[in-house]
Amino acid sequence: MSLSDFLQTAMSRWMKDGGPEDDIILTSRVRVARNLEGIPFPVLQTDSHANQVIEQVDRALHTPAVTKLGQFELLRCSQLSALDRQVLVEKHLISRDLAEQGRHGAVAIRTDEVVSILVNEEDHLRIQCILPGLRLNDAWSLANQLDDALEESLTYAFHERYGYLTACPTNVGTGIRASVMMHLPGLVLSGNINRMLTAVSQVGLAVRGMYGEGSESAGNLFQVSNQVTLGESEEEIIGNLSGVVHQLIDHERNARRALLYESREALEDRVCRSFGILAYARRMDSKETLQRLSDVRLGIDLGIIKGVSAGILKELMIMTQPAFLQKYYKQELTPAERDVRRAALIRERLRLDDSEVR
Repeated sequence: MSLSDFLQTAMSRWMKDGGPEDDIILTSRVRVARNLEGIPFPVLQTDSHANQVIEQVDRALHTPAVTKLGQFELLRCSQLSALDRQVLVEKHLISRDLAEQGRHGAVAIRTDEVVSILVNEEDHLRIQCILPGLRLNDAWSLANQLDDALEESLTYAFHERYGYLTACPTNVGTGIRASVMMHLPGLVLSGNINRMLTAVSQVGLAVRGMYGEGSESAGNLFQVSNQVTLGESEEEIIGNLSGVVHQLIDHERNARRALLYESREALEDRVCRSFGILAYARRMDSKETLQRLSDVRLGIDLGIIKGVSAGILKELMIMTQPAFLQKYYKQELTPAERDVRRAALIRERLRLDDSEVR
């Protein structure tokens, strides 16, 4: 299969499509945690309890209320290879915790991969919706519709005073976690990122790396999300996050303009060097790849680099991950072999854009 064909079949919609403010906001994600009444939380589950949850969810997926929102495929983690589970992690369709759970876990994925339902992770259900660009309200609307459709045939654990009951106390209440993945090279290069992120954390938001909790930032990518779920409505949570994100967007754009005005030659040199390395290197590790891709995407957004797709950062930040590489090349690769194949894949991807321009 050619890389072009593989891109069409392997890329989730959020990796291919654009959206509002997508020069800075790569994705918007809303996740809703729910548990079934009368069944222990996953941490206390037996095999029987886990199967009971999976079977109830599977039946609910085939009800008219759910099928009108799309077709879902239920995958049990025990039936997936370790490589396939890791690919789903790299595509942000499941969490690392679910991938490692093995026999108790499952995931239901909608055909377009915009929506996935994690089953028996920390909670019985974690409904998540990922859309490209700044589309938090759209993501919440879709997650909410699916939540309501599932609730027509599932009985959730709910308390009149505390709201939806969850395994982790920080999720009690609405059970909603909203986040955006932001590309902030301007703030990083100008030295203002720490000040901005400190200010964000002081207003009750969390800042993490590309894969959420426990992950480090790489490639100037930061995930910003709410921390409080109790005592605020879903709309208030989305509104508060959106307000802060808009401020970060303004600061990032100002930082980019300042870099162009004050250090244009240095910025152009950095961007073009990174493009040259990606276009000709024979070995690339994951960390350097993300940093070079970040530089190139910044160059595209600022008009320094032309003829290269702006979506290349989203595509290649996933395509060059270890499991995805092995899936594409259809073989197990050592770390050294992955570095060689990663560089080859990047060169091939850049040639696709070059051929389209010509």
